[in-house]
Amino acid sequence: MLKQVSLFTENTEGGLFKITSILAKADINIYTMLANDSAEFGIIRLIVDKPELAIDVLNDNGYQCRQDKVIAVVMEDTPGYLDGILAAIHGANIDISYLYISFDRSTVKPVVIFKTNEPETATFLIGRGYKLLESF
Repeated sequence: MLKQVSLFTENTEGGLFKITSILAKADINIYTMLANDSAEFGIIRLIVDKPELAIDVLNDNGYQCRQDKVIAVVMEDTPGYLDGILAAIHGANIDISYLYISFDRSTVKPVVIFKTNEPETATFLIGRGYKLLESF
């Protein structure tokens, strides 16, 4: 499973730039980033090369952060591949908290990243023949 940094932030002009600047100054590479917003606040989800350091520097700059474990499944770039993954998950009665798409830089294949509270999901997907990423 991958380590993901999640942070809660105020939705302000230049807010994302402030976060990326903090990480850049700490020499932290961002592999993937998802920003969800609401009227006043948002949740930023990041997969970075140094998650523990990212949490430390972001906390030092006033952000509320946590580390989550997420599952990253390598996909084929064909219609219906994501649907097959989701069908398997749905068939096993596994609930997905959230999901986003990125890509594996080494293979240039799409990757679906998701969070679930079911501890056996990774083992289930591997048993179904899916390849999981342990790092980007």
